[in-house]
Amino acid sequence: MQTILILGGGKSSTYLIDYLADSCALQPRRLILADLDYASASAKLRGRTNTDARQLNIENESDRKALIGEADLVVSMLPAFMHPVVAKDCLELGKHFFTASYETDSLREMKGEIEKKGLFFLNECGLDPGIDHMSAMKIIDSAKAKGEEITSFKSYCGGLLAPESEDNPWKYKFTWNPRNVVLAGQATSQYIEKGDLKFVPYHQLFRRLETINFPGLGDFDGYPNRDSLSYRKVYGLENIPTMLRGTLRRAGYCKAWDVFVQLGMSDDSFQMDLPENTNLRQFLNSFLPYDPDLSVEEKLGNLVRDLDFGTWEKISWLGFFGSRRLPRTKGSPAQILQSILEEDWALQPEDKDMIVMQHLFEIKTREGMKEVTSSLVSFGEDSTYTAMAKTVGLPLAIAVDLFLQGKIHLTGLHIPVLPELYEPILKELEKNGIRFREQEKTRN
Repeated sequence: MQTILILGGGKSSTYLIDYLADSCALQPRRLILADLDYASASAKLRGRTNTDARQLNIENESDRKALIGEADLVVSMLPAFMHPVVAKDCLELGKHFFTASYETDSLREMKGEIEKKGLFFLNECGLDPGIDHMSAMKIIDSAKAKGEEITSFKSYCGGLLAPESEDNPWKYKFTWNPRNVVLAGQATSQYIEKGDLKFVPYHQLFRRLETINFPGLGDFDGYPNRDSLSYRKVYGLENIPTMLRGTLRRAGYCKAWDVFVQLGMSDDSFQMDLPENTNLRQFLNSFLPYDPDLSVEEKLGNLVRDLDFGTWEKISWLGFFGSRRLPRTKGSPAQILQSILEEDWALQPEDKDMIVMQHLFEIKTREGMKEVTSSLVSFGEDSTYTAMAKTVGLPLAIAVDLFLQGKIHLTGLHIPVLPELYEPILKELEKNGIRFREQEKTRN
């Protein structure tokens, strides 16, 4: 009997757990779900056939290795910094390893040994990265097979609120790790546009926007995300003139978020120790110039350019012009800001989230230039069965299932850019309602 071990049963694991737990009644396999919170893990398994919950402190090396030793295959849904630790254990103990997270240098250093032991390590098999790779490679490989040349590829993705749950001016709530949202973009973004290399430092990031439209949903702000340049090699597009990967937010979000960036309120590099009774207005004022004759509102208006009504409304809605006390007074500015947002941007039980992804291709064909737009929109059911959990967890679950059925014959270190991986996963995703809509437009 094959044994699957899932490490971590957090919010993004819901669909992954259900898919693999249900498979245990159909296949000769068992599932172990290990989490620090045993009760939560047990509740998510719901007593299904051949499933077992375990309590695990992931930092306890002996307990962690003992549990990994029971498995044939390990799925890590832990924080990203733990993946290399678990991967090293899997390599040592001869276990296959799957994650939805980015392939890191630490994992690449294991590549030779993974191949030597005949193991299969799959990374970046979630949403972004994951579904973005697979859906893009389907179009890229199809174009290459026809002898066509891709001259531009832009890909944007966002985890947002479904329209019916957009009940605040930001039109945003946390559907993912809050800390990652607050710290988003702090590494310089890199991409290439019509042959020119572009580098966008953090203080400019939320001003370098492209408007992305989804029919029926309206406009979104798209900003460059991390290092797009390295994906030229990943996608086999080393000589492409334009390549950009980006993040989507509702129109107007980025302009308001940029106020926090310019003031330094998203800075994570130093610690603040404020008086216990500090309120949000005083916290904001601590980043503004001293002027006894001007109010906080006037100083902010003088300091921040283009402070329009929409931006003002967003900042005001969070309570920065009022007397509400800070949830925490010690920590970095980013940590204190996060504590504020966690109260106001908390996903309520009735809220529904939404995933939007769009690929924009320009392709040179024998007949001329064509533009291909490939769009994905996925809606969550509620605050537990979210679109984020579905699009992150299902690709990974499907990959595990296919591998254990012997339908994936690869060994070594991989991300899902090969047809053997992306074709069956995308086919199964479509059966679960995750499908792209493509539009083509010919240009003379």
